[in-house]
Amino acid sequence: MTARSPFALAGLTCLALGWTAPAFAACEGYVPEARPQNASRDIVGQDLDTILARDLITFAAYENFPPWSYLQDGQPAGVDIEIGQLIADTLGVKARFDLLPAGETVEADLRNYIWQGPPTGGTVNNVMLHVPYDVNFACRVDQVVFTGQYAKESIAIAYNKADYPDDPPVPAYFRYDTVGVENDTIADFYLASIGNGMLIPKIAHYPTVALAMQGMADGEVMAVAGPRAQLQAGLTEAGDLHQPPLPGLSVGTWTIGLAVHTRYRYLGYAVDDAIRAALIDGRIAAIFAAHGLTFDAPLR
Repeated sequence: MTARSPFALAGLTCLALGWTAPAFAACEGYVPEARPQNASRDIVGQDLDTILARDLITFAAYENFPPWSYLQDGQPAGVDIEIGQLIADTLGVKARFDLLPAGETVEADLRNYIWQGPPTGGTVNNVMLHVPYDVNFACRVDQVVFTGQYAKESIAIAYNKADYPDDPPVPAYFRYDTVGVENDTIADFYLASIGNGMLIPKIAHYPTVALAMQGMADGEVMAVAGPRAQLQAGLTEAGDLHQPPLPGLSVGTWTIGLAVHTRYRYLGYAVDDAIRAALIDGRIAAIFAAHGLTFDAPLR
């Protein structure tokens, strides 16, 4: 995740900042783009029967993305990895996790890792983890099925308790106080848009939220704005976080789910059933609790 958070896609950012088009029914008026050349003949990936027969399901996950997916002692670890393992266990097959870099857009990631394959080397995966769901985005990217919604994420503010002993900071404080953000993310664009850019001099940019949180621990900034789970993963005893009102932010909460190739609907049904069962019996909530994270169930 050295270049871009998976939530820096243009569509979600525009929605979050309130730059919306007129409201329509889902996909109303949307005209699909022309299909990529030869895509109808170049079928990639495996259907559910093939996955069961070969006893292996493969997952694409973002690299260097704590607490969701990262390497720990040389092995994939994190919330998304455990959710992928839960799906594999439900299907009764082995799991392989490929930790992959984020591209310029989520569309590019889905194209490279799910339905077409990367331009050079590599292969597609059966399931992509940690895909943000938005109905307009889903209409635009019809080469994949968005399914298995397993949690909600939201924007929060982490802060050093010594810097704010009385009241936690709200965005207006950052006209005078320093705040860290990951480059080109919702939190970055939101804070930079307040008051015609009046907060920009106090915004410090970092390649990742984890590095921003380390900067806060080292005293480089007084606070960090970003997705709540990533902030929680980087908190020390000297810090805390809260979720104050964020005026002008239309979408401060979004749903996280999975993506599969649109040709493999039965695989999509199977992984969705596995997620649904784990939400009902509390296994997904338990995964979040084990990582010290707040869990918000998705609206299904």
